[in-house]
Amino acid sequence: MDATNRRKSARSVQKPTSYQQDQFVSNASAGSGKRKRGDVTDVDIDADPLGDETSSDENESDPDEEELKEQRRRAPKAKRAQTKPAAKKPKTAGPATTSLAMRPARNGVKKPTKARKPRAKQNATDPDETGLYADVFSQRQSTDEVAAEWLSRYDDHNANAMCELVNFVLRCTGCDLQVDVHDIDDPDNVPNKLTDLQEEFQAQKITDYPLVSRARNTTFSRAIMTDFFQSLVTSAHVKGLLYSDMALLENIQVWVTTMSSSGIRPFRHTATVISLAMASALCGLMRDLVDNIATTTRQKDSERRKKSVNKGRISALLTKVVGIEKKKDMVESWLKDIFDTVFIHRYRDVDPKVRADCSTALGSWIATCPDLFFEGQYLRYLGWVLSDVSAPTRAEVVKQLHRLYKNKDNVGRLRAFTEKFRSRMVEMATQDAEPTIRASVVELLDMIREVGLLDPDDIDTIGKLIFDSEPRVRKAVAGFFAENITDLFESTVEELGGEEVLDEALGDSPEDDFDTPRKSWLKLKCLAEVLQSYDSDSDVDSSAGVGIIDNGIVPDTLETRYAMAAQSICEGVPEAKEWETVAGYLLYDHSSTLQSYDGDDPQTAFKVRCQLNEKEEQLLLEVLNAAVKLRLTEAIESEADKKGKKTKARKDESREIQASVAAHLAQVIPKLLGKFGSNPSTASTVLRLEHVLDLEMFQELRQDSTDFASLLDDINKQFLTHADHGVLAEARTALLHARSYEDLEEVTEGKVQELWEDTINALRELMKAKTPQFTAMANTVERISNLASISDCIVLFEDEPRTSTKDTSTARLTRVVDILIEIIKAYGSDEDAESAALVSGAMKSLLFYNMWIVRSLKEKIQLKEHIEDVSNYNNFSAAIQGVISSRHKLHDVRLSAIGTLLDLHTTYATLRHLLPPSGENSVSARDTVANLVQPVPQRVQDMILDSFLAAEKAYALKAKRVLESPSEDDPPDDPDSEPEDSSDDEDDDDDDEEKERRSQHRQHELLVAEKRLCEFTGKIVLAILGQVLDSPGSKKGTLRRRLLRNKARLGSNFKEVLGYLEEAKPKKSRARARVAVRAAGNSKGVEKSKAIVTEEEDEDEEPIEVEDVVEEDPERRELLEDLGEKGADEDLASTKNTAGQNEDDEDDMIGD
Repeated sequence: MDATNRRKSARSVQKPTSYQQDQFVSNASAGSGKRKRGDVTDVDIDADPLGDETSSDENESDPDEEELKEQRRRAPKAKRAQTKPAAKKPKTAGPATTSLAMRPARNGVKKPTKARKPRAKQNATDPDETGLYADVFSQRQSTDEVAAEWLSRYDDHNANAMCELVNFVLRCTGCDLQVDVHDIDDPDNVPNKLTDLQEEFQAQKITDYPLVSRARNTTFSRAIMTDFFQSLVTSAHVKGLLYSDMALLENIQVWVTTMSSSGIRPFRHTATVISLAMASALCGLMRDLVDNIATTTRQKDSERRKKSVNKGRISALLTKVVGIEKKKDMVESWLKDIFDTVFIHRYRDVDPKVRADCSTALGSWIATCPDLFFEGQYLRYLGWVLSDVSAPTRAEVVKQLHRLYKNKDNVGRLRAFTEKFRSRMVEMATQDAEPTIRASVVELLDMIREVGLLDPDDIDTIGKLIFDSEPRVRKAVAGFFAENITDLFESTVEELGGEEVLDEALGDSPEDDFDTPRKSWLKLKCLAEVLQSYDSDSDVDSSAGVGIIDNGIVPDTLETRYAMAAQSICEGVPEAKEWETVAGYLLYDHSSTLQSYDGDDPQTAFKVRCQLNEKEEQLLLEVLNAAVKLRLTEAIESEADKKGKKTKARKDESREIQASVAAHLAQVIPKLLGKFGSNPSTASTVLRLEHVLDLEMFQELRQDSTDFASLLDDINKQFLTHADHGVLAEARTALLHARSYEDLEEVTEGKVQELWEDTINALRELMKAKTPQFTAMANTVERISNLASISDCIVLFEDEPRTSTKDTSTARLTRVVDILIEIIKAYGSDEDAESAALVSGAMKSLLFYNMWIVRSLKEKIQLKEHIEDVSNYNNFSAAIQGVISSRHKLHDVRLSAIGTLLDLHTTYATLRHLLPPSGENSVSARDTVANLVQPVPQRVQDMILDSFLAAEKAYALKAKRVLESPSEDDPPDDPDSEPEDSSDDEDDDDDDEEKERRSQHRQHELLVAEKRLCEFTGKIVLAILGQVLDSPGSKKGTLRRRLLRNKARLGSNFKEVLGYLEEAKPKKSRARARVAVRAAGNSKGVEKSKAIVTEEEDEDEEPIEVEDVVEEDPERRELLEDLGEKGADEDLASTKNTAGQNEDDEDDMIGD
């Protein structure tokens, strides 16, 4: 076959068969007459009721006014279809190019196409499939054509055709069993027949069925199946069988409805989907019939209003209306029958997929046929399913409600539904387990608020979600929250005299003068008021217990709830994005406003109304931070177009915006620190602005470093005058950000050294005092720990100060490292909070000091320099052990001391893979490293295990989880350290607010207990992987086994932490068989592979087969690589054995 014929064959489409009224012969009385509900032969059945709705007898009368309007409305469409431009014809050079004549037609004007019906994949039909199943799911015909052909066969022999259709339904369920014509002729025996089929199908033990199967080689398609039954109903309507042969739909429903109540899921689910699809098709017919009745009635009324009334035409139109109404009544009866026999039972099915399908169908019915289904008796089912246990089902109901509330014309009908189920929707928005559903419900409630059906209390409840922890929820509530701000702003403007009075009083503000009062300040004031009112009821003391094992290693510059809320606010409130305006509003001095207040002056009244309190200032500072970040982010993203391409013009524009922001921000930050620097909460927020300041732009704009040095002086002032942990952390991060730029590093380093001198001198002065000043000492030590985290402190800690001969008071403990160790020894056993803070700060400072030492040792080893012994290592370790032994098992200071000790040993364990090479001075260097890499003493390991058991039991008690029974090797329980559960001590007579407060308190305690357990366990796991815990000996592996005992009983977070302790399990590869075949064909290769595996396998592990592929957690592998390599471990072990320290290295985990 040539190319031309192939192309023509591919483009040809079979014309569907047209049914005419005079060609239709009903077989209603053949074989199934006993199932008929009634005879409807007297009804006028049109071949196409929609197409003939404007037809009339041309000999009776002229067209009336309604018909003329209808013709004029349709005329332009026909005209456009006739005058569309033709596609250009390609130039041809001869017969050889004739076959390409049709191809350029693609470049012409496209014809309006209908939505394509779902098709099965080409050549995907199973050759074993025959009959109706093969016709429906093949690509040979559309579903309309298949339905038309089946109706033709139904005309010839209705019993055979119905048998074929029932077998098609059974095949769609995944059942190969069939029924015969005798079963069709006996509809009363349908339940018994289906029972027999179910028993035979269950005996096959088939767990999967086509409707939910994910197999790729199947020919089944849900869309095609539902489209076929919809086409079947539509074709029966067009042909008239739907009304003349009641047995057609009745026999189908007898089988499908019975199957929808089946006890096995494939039958029940498939039959439900088919019934819902047929009901959807009937809803479409119902809508068209209602429209047809309305159109015909208008024609009849228009004819009656004419001067010369044509009674014959009126009689014909009246007869037509009566006939269509009878059809509508029949369709309505079928719809109610399907709703009563299928939907009512299946919307609460045990299978969530079935429930979701019912919700989808009901929403479609309400939208398609509102005259019937848009009533409270049907809407209530959607409201009930809002409480479904399945998240996808709830999400589907919310989707359908979106569809209904989106149409403003539906507000009146939805009022009663909203009143009944509004509380449930608010509850879903605030407490649903799925963030996606919560966000979707918030958008739904926003629609309800727009039509005035949401109470003020509910509006406030949803508005508080701006502080929610889920980004999707905050993003969804941003628009809702912005509308609340707008409503408050408009009411405030009216209180001040109206918008015209304010515009006249404020005048035109210059664009560049952001310090001049403007109307947007009032919008920001309303924003701050609403945020404060929403936040006042949800203040929770989240600081208690957060720093349980705080050793300063984990960064503590996490975003606050205000910062996260501000990000969403800037996206919803345009005035909040103008960060220059926000900064000008915050810096404005309102003190002179009250002195000259005149109640009749609109401008003064405006200024008084815009005054901010302390809490509102803090909230707007968070908004300022978010607005600056958003502006810089937008500038960076604008460098690339939609396709991701960057152009020079876009880059220049972006650089200009960033330079403008940096220049203005450099002027604003010192002013903000001058005004808000005295309050720790506001000072930390202002210091956060320095983190986003582009210092490279700053340097380009400023030729000298005077302004930058002045900015650093302001930061140093905040660091020295505040003891708040948040301010110190933000100031530390700001200094670290400044040091990241090489050109400004010299200036920054000088300011950091000034901080060191002032802080160390203050500590020495405090140590001279006869009476210890614990608060001042704790604050000073906290500053030292923050500085030690960003600056090398070895020299500063070890150098002795220069003192005069007259001053003899500093002869004792002059070095900082000695002072800190003495603080730990002296106050490590004190129980007061001030001593605990002092000891914790000292341990953090010395831990950072040892980290800098390890870094220095690594550099010296790589450069082959002389390595000196670390004299303070043992003293620090002994001091920490004293703190651990002097505190009870779950004391915060003891847990912090254990974490510090484990970090200390693990940090020095990283030196294993950097052993100095053989050569000069290598022996002494290797001895020095070997002495530093030491395991935790066994006595301390027992205390660590005691604390772990106490933390484990405390969390299990609060979470109400059951632990495994203790073994004989576990240490005995200490009655004095048993955690007390206060949850049972509550008074049942408390009011709802008190119960809610107690519930929040219990939840907070539970989270703190889980955090304590996971942090503590993480330290232990890291130490075990670093081989400083659970070391070889008589108790080898005891701690590891004890940690893993309750892995699956204490939550997913605890399980993930312990996941690093488990050995990587071999996973079978898809290529296992191929590798095994190749290995069998090459015996030498097998021997080599086995030798390699045997060389590195541990005695306690099972050998891994050659063809297995081990998939290891990449985070675990990276962690182990940081701790060292296995080869270095073996070298270190040999060095230790030479020195007389016999250690078993069989369980070496480093570098595996």
